Amino acid sequence: MAQLYDRYVSTLYAVAFKTLSSAQESEEVVLDVFAQVWRTASRFDAAKTGVDTWLFIITRSHTLARLRAMQQTEKTATAATEFPANSSDSDPIKDALISERRDQIQIALAQLSPEQRQVIELAHYGGLSHSEIAHQLGLPLGTVKTRIRLALNRLRMTLDTWKPD
Repeated sequence: MAQLYDRYVSTLYAVAFKTLSSAQESEEVVLDVFAQVWRTASRFDAAKTGVDTWLFIITRSHTLARLRAMQQTEKTATAATEFPANSSDSDPIKDALISERRDQIQIALAQLSPEQRQVIELAHYGGLSHSEIAHQLGLPLGTVKTRIRLALNRLRMTLDTWKPD
């Protein structure tokens, strides 16, 4: 595995970076690729394809999933900022409280790791089940559930500090 990693890490990173234009996201893709390789190595068949082709297919899949998640994050952030602050029959105090809470949630989401933020956004904004998220991201179901649980706990702790006394 170490030899495979050493040989292909730079190339796979470059492939991911070309699409994502983000060093952090590209590094995450490469880590996800090699995690999947570790889990699925027994299913690799050299008679059907070369190892480099297999790695590029996995990298492409993870890169596209990460790109979709990044685009979903952008849509979510845009939608949150476009939330109507005032309507003709609304209460200005209520509007201010809603706006403040929305800002707090955006700050709390920004404090999550990219992996945790991604699964939270897919689950809560994308409406995906844990199984659907695991399938889309190519992750084990347990990993997705752990990331969601940790993210929700962190969000809860962060948002609880902003509660009025």
